[in-house]
Amino acid sequence: MAVQEEDFEPVFVISVAAELAEMHPQTLRQYDRLGIVTPQRQGGRHRRYSRRDVELLREVQRLSKEGVSLAGIKRVMELEHQVSALQSRVRELSRELEQERMLRADDTRVFAAGRQGEVVAARRGTRVRASRAVVLWRPGS
Repeated sequence: MAVQEEDFEPVFVISVAAELAEMHPQTLRQYDRLGIVTPQRQGGRHRRYSRRDVELLREVQRLSKEGVSLAGIKRVMELEHQVSALQSRVRELSRELEQERMLRADDTRVFAAGRQGEVVAARRGTRVRASRAVVLWRPGS
């Protein structure tokens, strides 16, 4: 399921969010104090929950029913957030790498280690002068 931008818009007051998550409003306040699900604030004081927050509250409820402690739930959610951020970064780096490969499709280089251990760049199809150099290559290129 793709996450939409509007899923993060703070639209629900605490009573509506509690009803949607099938919880008591005081439970939502406790989760906010513990940092498990932190809604945005309107006017500095009034909590506003997004659709994503309601989904998180349902996930907290599911984990709690399975016997996971609140501290455990908080840690699980932190790890899920971290995994999500890392996956996003991998996608970003993959796009950058693909763009770089497309830009340099004709400019492929081979790298070798010289006698002193230095890295020597050479064009594909050329030989490194030092006879003891180790040439690194990519299979399939």
